[in-house]
Amino acid sequence: MTKKHNGHGDKILGEPLDYDKYGDGIYDPNLTLDYDERFSNVLGTGISRRNLLKAGAALAALGGMSPLTSAFAKASKKPFDPVVRMGYIPITDAAALLVAHELGYFKDEGIDSEPPTLIRGWAPLVEAFSSHRFNLTHMLAPIPVWMRYNNKYPVKITAWDHTNGSAIVVHKDSGITKPEDMGGKQFAVPFWYSMHNIVSQMYLKEHGITPVIRPQNAKLAPNECNFLVLNPPDMPPALASKQIDGYCVAEPFCAMGELKANGKILRFNGDIWKGQPCCVVVMHEEDAMDPDRAAWAQGVHNAIIRAQLHLGANRKEMAQMLSKDGKGYLPMPSEVVERAMLFYDPAYYNNPQAIQNLDWGQDRINFQAWPYPSATVRMVDELKKTTLTGDADFLAKLTGNHVAKDLVQYAYVKKALTKYPDWKNDHSVPQKGDPYKRTEVISA
Repeated sequence: MTKKHNGHGDKILGEPLDYDKYGDGIYDPNLTLDYDERFSNVLGTGISRRNLLKAGAALAALGGMSPLTSAFAKASKKPFDPVVRMGYIPITDAAALLVAHELGYFKDEGIDSEPPTLIRGWAPLVEAFSSHRFNLTHMLAPIPVWMRYNNKYPVKITAWDHTNGSAIVVHKDSGITKPEDMGGKQFAVPFWYSMHNIVSQMYLKEHGITPVIRPQNAKLAPNECNFLVLNPPDMPPALASKQIDGYCVAEPFCAMGELKANGKILRFNGDIWKGQPCCVVVMHEEDAMDPDRAAWAQGVHNAIIRAQLHLGANRKEMAQMLSKDGKGYLPMPSEVVERAMLFYDPAYYNNPQAIQNLDWGQDRINFQAWPYPSATVRMVDELKKTTLTGDADFLAKLTGNHVAKDLVQYAYVKKALTKYPDWKNDHSVPQKGDPYKRTEVISA
């Protein structure tokens, strides 16, 4: 293939990318990976150098991503369509939405739903939702914050999809056995505006490591860890080929890293932040707030809560169903998805000690929907301390209390939880006192 030049004069293979237009202007000459056939039977495709470069650059910065501009510019009201149309990333965070469709729970509420559409990356999912291709989806909890307050897009969080369900994965040959070893390393997260970025940076800073965002060939100080963005499906191949030293992402890509990419768990996110929020249910504001659509929105949430309860009580069966050995919602074999939903053994995860707060009583992933205001407040507070790229000036004037009151719609999910009270038995719900209130517990 002929060598070409990008806008910075760097020689690259394949078609040139405009790195000022797509992302944060960083060209990653060392983040190269030839087509990797080892993962073709797992992810449905291998990974090419061009695709990995594109993933690292095109998704690098939410604030500077012009592909979203046209979608946000068209954020006008649309005629109401009661058919549920969902997009999702192939991660367990989407499980409740997928189960609600597959088991007919939407239909039981008198609501039609189209087969969910799999999207490989967060940027195209955000764009598709913004252009009203989807009217229901899951998103990383900080993304709606950026959408509503930076881009003025009318989005509402209406529930949580799950809690926990993520981990920090490192290569077994990286020499990393504790967070202090992350100095001088390359580390991937799925999006800047993600709980993975927030929690990973919080964790490393607590142990003396400074997160930075630089080209992958930049020299790092012994106490600096370089962060980059990759699509979740691209992370295990990049780890296996040692293009990165570690990543933080949602399941089942952590289990995939363990079983297929010579990775090990450094720490589970749910062991750092008890009952950590991650992905949330989002709707367009007109769907979530219009009284004429209230019966429809309530039925949607009834189905989601019912699906969460079924997931929690039937993990092995649901893992099989979601996997490529079942209905194929997640393009991974059942052994990977089962590990992601079931395997949380402190004896096994003792070197390094990935589970340090066994008394918290958490699971590898939990399924409960109540969007605790205390968690939203803490998320915003921590986001303001997180190293980001793009225009993040909007965060300076934002308060967690305002976001918790303005961004989140609580009515539908609370009514659904009242209808299905067994949600209180989930391990991520406080077992004493008011189940709708909690104190955020973080132990990095």
